[in-house]
Amino acid sequence: MVHNPSYAAPSEASSGKTITVLVTDDSAVVRGLVARWLSAEKDIEIVAKASDGELAIKAAQQYKPDVVILDIEMPRLDGLSALPQILKASPSSKVVMASTLTHRNADITLRALSKGAADYVPKPESSTLASANDFRDALIAKVRALGEVKHRRAAPARATAAPPARVNRVPAQKGPRPKAQALFIGSSTGGPQALRDVMAVLGPKLDIPIFITQHMPKAFTKVLAEHLTKASRKLVVEGRDGMPVKANGVYLAPGDYHMTVRRKGATVVIGLDQRPPENYCRPAVDPMFRSAAEIYGNKALGVVLTGMGHDGCAGAENMVKTGAAIIAQDEATSVVWGMPGSIARAGLAQSIQPLKQVAPTVLRMVSGEQVK
Repeated sequence: MVHNPSYAAPSEASSGKTITVLVTDDSAVVRGLVARWLSAEKDIEIVAKASDGELAIKAAQQYKPDVVILDIEMPRLDGLSALPQILKASPSSKVVMASTLTHRNADITLRALSKGAADYVPKPESSTLASANDFRDALIAKVRALGEVKHRRAAPARATAAPPARVNRVPAQKGPRPKAQALFIGSSTGGPQALRDVMAVLGPKLDIPIFITQHMPKAFTKVLAEHLTKASRKLVVEGRDGMPVKANGVYLAPGDYHMTVRRKGATVVIGLDQRPPENYCRPAVDPMFRSAAEIYGNKALGVVLTGMGHDGCAGAENMVKTGAAIIAQDEATSVVWGMPGSIARAGLAQSIQPLKQVAPTVLRMVSGEQVK
């Protein structure tokens, strides 16, 4: 079972700068273990540990860490209450919420993401923490990715030679683009809030089925569907194997299952499977995009939002080969420009847009408008 589907490949490049971290958890065992894991990495330094939200605020004010790991359930001041004060004390810090796999904590975590947390990591029970390699690997990957983003964006701009031209692999469009019959969206780190923003615009206006794969574990995708339903004013459901696709339906890949589309006679239905993770993820975007290419061809539209790694890139290539279009979120508005960046670098993006322009661009392209 894959509990940490946002985990990025360990070979991703390091910036070479030390990433400073504040670890906050009411359990001394958890604080110590997490601190040992992170400090064993050459590019990560633990600058402080805190046992509750009040102490975390003081430490954030003093040390201005690159990354804050923030537990949800703590005495005196819980993580959700401490979050805005931590961000006020150290505005440039990236906060990662540590949450156990419960419906309540999933709801709190998604609320924290909407209030400025950069990411989350599902935390196993304390009794199994020491052997939780997936949790350790995901935590290290997230801390490194978010710390490097902060360092890169804080670095002063330097004059550099113009980068080499990228090969555009998007085929030239002959005549008007056919009206899209389905929208496929992939996202990871920073995705829940990005999805809320996009779906708030698309929900009332789009009348084609929407399929979403967000890297999340089981307990979280159900709550994400509830949050997206509120944001979009349209029912968002976790896909079920064999579920017929409705013209106006919105389908979210459930945690621990790849979600695809397939034909059953004349009907398009949802497919779920537990084949091995792809790009360290289950659910993964690539299987969904491959099925989109097979079933909808050039009448599919793909969107890749913020996220670590490169999931979705190979599947996007399948879609582009059929004549489908791909929209990628731009670097400036992405929490991590891994997934959309891989699309852009591969020359697969028909359009690269800031988050606020993703939904309007979708609506224009669905209507057949040519968009660059």
